[in-house]
Amino acid sequence: MSRPRKDAPTCGSCHTNGPQRSRPLNRAAVLVTGMSGTGKSTALGELARRGHRVVDTDDPGWIVEIATPDGPEPVWDLDRVGALLEHHRSGWLFVAGCVANQRRLYDRFDAVVLLSAPLEVLLDRVAERANPFGAMPEERAKIASDVARYEAALRAGADHEIVTTVSVAEVVERLEEVAAHPATGSNG
Repeated sequence: MSRPRKDAPTCGSCHTNGPQRSRPLNRAAVLVTGMSGTGKSTALGELARRGHRVVDTDDPGWIVEIATPDGPEPVWDLDRVGALLEHHRSGWLFVAGCVANQRRLYDRFDAVVLLSAPLEVLLDRVAERANPFGAMPEERAKIASDVARYEAALRAGADHEIVTTVSVAEVVERLEEVAAHPATGSNG
């Protein structure tokens, strides 16, 4: 199944950039992606509190490591994530993650949403969160390098972008809007 591309923004909450496909009105699978510190886990927590099904692929069991010349690279277990999407039949499913091979499953999602924020905001957030990644200077340097190196590619593959300098409630409302109407969106 592929998502036909929709290029024109249509509302004030997020940026529409990518393909969409027809689906039952009571079902949506939304990938929430973005660099470290953009608020993926925080958004998923609030979505779960609101009763939505959520999967954080940083949780054990969703990631496998592959050998690369630069060392081990965490990637999705494509069979497991694919099965999750294949068996999702009703309601809204929000899946969060940011790994090198996620693009291989983009066509299985109703929408791909990039969460973004200015680098200074990301670095402030990772310094204060429960997840220890980002506390060490070399980790903060890696985050800055990853933003420069990968965020443009994430943006190009996303259907929507939400800048997370707004409240968590507003980010979640925008994600719910995407799930309800994945073929619409605009800059936010």
